[in-house]
Amino acid sequence: MYAKQKQTYKELRDDYGFDPKTARKYFDQFPLHTGEMRVASKPVALTMDATFFSRTDGILVCRALGKNFYWRYISTEKIEEYARCLDALEAAGNRFSSFTIDGRRGVRQYLEKRHGGIPVQFCHFHMRQLVTTRLTKRPKLPAGKELACIAATLSETTQRRFEHALVGWEKRWKALLRERTENPFGKRKWQYTHRRLRSAFYSLKRNLHWLFTYQRFPGLNIPRTTNSCDGYFGHLKKKIAAHQGISRKRRNQMLNYLLELPNLA
Repeated sequence: MYAKQKQTYKELRDDYGFDPKTARKYFDQFPLHTGEMRVASKPVALTMDATFFSRTDGILVCRALGKNFYWRYISTEKIEEYARCLDALEAAGNRFSSFTIDGRRGVRQYLEKRHGGIPVQFCHFHMRQLVTTRLTKRPKLPAGKELACIAATLSETTQRRFEHALVGWEKRWKALLRERTENPFGKRKWQYTHRRLRSAFYSLKRNLHWLFTYQRFPGLNIPRTTNSCDGYFGHLKKKIAAHQGISRKRRNQMLNYLLELPNLA
């Protein structure tokens, strides 16, 4: 009740006559999760993503087939944490047909080094979010507005068409991208005038190959976003929000139980 239906200690007392101290005692003693790791009979399309509850308090989750296969509590989203997740999954007997990640370059490079023949897909949602952060939701420059429109088509187009649109955009706005502004107080005496616009464009251009992996391997059913994880994180945080002041130990105990459930309602 406390974990799944979001009832607080006070509500448990009112509904069932439990004293809050007694409820906490039962909660601490109850084996909320088995600790068993899921093992698939065939290679799975693995989605990996992390979320944070505070600056140094997060969780990295590995999902496939609509279920959580493994999770790990982390303080920073380092490559080493992804490596430990894969170590545990492989030790249990899991194999992978693809990886979908948020787009961190270091993680992609690590995965390609460790599993060179397994395709890696970058999340479309994270890429659009990055472009929006650089350009803002309402770009002022015509070039920014046009680039935002191109980025919005990411999930509806092909790699060839998207690349053609980026090439055309770069030709039209090449002079704008090269504009410089004097910077007498910096190490370099100038800086690019439209740095955020450049950043948004080159992020799309640099990551183009991994944004359309799912189209090159249609038979693998590769997820093109990490939404499976992101949506799940939203549910978890709603559960946690119902228990303000919960200790990290009890919170993790509750999370372990929820993450092991076949479905989170």
